[in-house]
Amino acid sequence: MEIGFIGVGRMGFHMVRRLIEAGHTLTVYDSSSDAVARVVKLGAQAAASPLDIANRIETVMASLPTPDIVLKVATEVSNGSRIRRFIDLSTTGAQMAQRTAELLKARNVAQIDSPVSGGVAGAEKGTLAVMVSGPAADVALAEPALAVIGKVFKLGERTGTAQTMKLLNNYLSATAMAATSEAMVMGVKAGLEPRVMLDVINAGSGMNTASRDKFPRAIITRTFDAGFATNLMLKDVKLCLEESNALGVPNDIMSVVRRLWQVTENEIGGDKDFTTIVQPLERRAGVEVKEQK
Repeated sequence: MEIGFIGVGRMGFHMVRRLIEAGHTLTVYDSSSDAVARVVKLGAQAAASPLDIANRIETVMASLPTPDIVLKVATEVSNGSRIRRFIDLSTTGAQMAQRTAELLKARNVAQIDSPVSGGVAGAEKGTLAVMVSGPAADVALAEPALAVIGKVFKLGERTGTAQTMKLLNNYLSATAMAATSEAMVMGVKAGLEPRVMLDVINAGSGMNTASRDKFPRAIITRTFDAGFATNLMLKDVKLCLEESNALGVPNDIMSVVRRLWQVTENEIGGDKDFTTIVQPLERRAGVEVKEQK
């Protein structure tokens, strides 16, 4: 399949690489010329702009960091002469998905919501959870390509359904990071050894993605390099909270989790790895959650 791909950063690079390796023809655009050059070396062709891609290719994918950027790109590609479907791999929330879908529909372009979960490691291995909602015929056409980057979960035709699923997933991930950070800091303050704590938690009912992966690999080692920025996690939790409010459902825990991520961005920096959520807690407790040698 001939595919246009907009946004070839840390996630997009690996998705493009896997698509090329699977035999697809890729034309790419990114605001970073270095990012484009990196995938051109793999066999992709460079485009001058998102509109350039939309003038040349029917199926366009986008992996972008914020809803506002997605809206800007969707607006630009909607004016393309050849584009027929826009596959949004970004996390924007259902309300933005509905807005961009209406904009594209007015130009005879179908939108497929297809946010992904699994991080850079999942993109590299092709093991992402690929959540999909959109017109059945267009989803069927895109599914073989999407299956190259991960496991496809078809969630129906209603616009925004996949976005809601992604926000719920990331909210649970964000909550696991926040709660596990508090528990680990408390344990260290009480004199427990972090590695032993993780062994116990992961053998028991407290096991979660943070205790199983993030803490052993990136926190007790003090590398803080899980591959996802704090400002992106905060953005996803905020979007989930906004959607929860719009639906009129309880969100007491969600509100507290958002506050903890906001503290992390304020004190540590939004561009820092999201595993640094433990650091404000460590500062207040006067301990560090690190492997003892």
